[in-house]
Amino acid sequence: MSLADPAFEDSAPGLSPWQAFMGLAGEAAWSRRMADLALRARPHSWRGRAAQQRHALELILARLARPEDGRRAPSAAEQALLDLARDAVALSDTLPEAPRARLREQLLEGLTGEQTLIPLFHLFREAARQRARGFTVHFTGLTEGTSYDLLLERGGVEAELACETVSAEEGRALPRTDWCALMDGINPDLQTWLAAHPGRYLLKMTLPDGIQGPEQLSELQRRISTLLAEQKRQDASAAAVLKLDPLMLAGARMAAQRDLPRQLRAQFGPDAHLAVTGDPAAGSVFVLAARAGQANTVSGAAVRRLEQAAASRFSGSRPGILSVFLDDLERPEWRALRDTLELEGAVRRFFTSPGARPLVAAAFATRLEMFGATPPDAVAEGELRFRNSGHAAAACPVLRPAITSCG
Repeated sequence: MSLADPAFEDSAPGLSPWQAFMGLAGEAAWSRRMADLALRARPHSWRGRAAQQRHALELILARLARPEDGRRAPSAAEQALLDLARDAVALSDTLPEAPRARLREQLLEGLTGEQTLIPLFHLFREAARQRARGFTVHFTGLTEGTSYDLLLERGGVEAELACETVSAEEGRALPRTDWCALMDGINPDLQTWLAAHPGRYLLKMTLPDGIQGPEQLSELQRRISTLLAEQKRQDASAAAVLKLDPLMLAGARMAAQRDLPRQLRAQFGPDAHLAVTGDPAAGSVFVLAARAGQANTVSGAAVRRLEQAAASRFSGSRPGILSVFLDDLERPEWRALRDTLELEGAVRRFFTSPGARPLVAAAFATRLEMFGATPPDAVAEGELRFRNSGHAAAACPVLRPAITSCG
């Protein structure tokens, strides 16, 4: 028996992999989810585009389920997701009733509100990767309700593996959700002002404490509109420093120029929020760049999750492996975390603390690895992995494929 509607069991043999996976939740749940995303993922708003990006996995699966898309060959990224969806269906068909209900509960949770299917697909991706390394994988979190998700077996050695998902928003001093809300709020006034003042402009914003709630967001929108309307160059307060200058970047005459985002990112760094608007025909460009008063601490958010999981997700009787999915992370941020060794340094410092004792290794992946991006944007081996050399099993040759440090 599968987890689908009553008719699913009879129709499952004739369904495509993505249709079978959608059947696990039921047609009604998917219809509600797609209707919800249609309202939120509006293509012409910043928050809408952010929602499209955050819920890309669900949208890809729904698109592939349509007959017109089912006739074309899936891309490499789509095929990788379909393989994981197939794994979920295959597992559900082998589970007793109670574990099947737990799997369906996790699936439905990912189709609710701001949640996504990323945590569930992270679990199945990790299971597939461990099988490919020669481990026998047991979904004990589903079948037995263990605090860890997977029990790995190989050559008479066992290890416990737990999967966690951490949003980069937890480490951003200025969350992207606030930035998108700000841009949606000021965009109409900005378009009107730029039409009346053609040219090339750069508005730099320093927000020492980020945006603290709706009232401060509204006040910041008002101050930006006032600065533009009064043609001021600067506006400063304890909450925000605004400075309007000519845009001096080379090649900035065309807002749609391919190289402009790269130039802006090189100038302002991975922590800045950037927006470009304008009129290419008139040669007008308006760039907005915002930073908080402190650097992002995505690595700090990741290590906090390591601390919490190490204390609560493992039995202590076997080596523990923690696989962390860093979600809502931009390409420049992920590359900076690796190139600067910021994440590695934070993890290795944690490994020296008593709280790290249950862990023999920690691994990190992002959507870039899940969706099949290639280096240097993604990690070559599909995850960034660090071994805890202080753990008794760190030198175990049987566990080496799952715990050896890589980068």
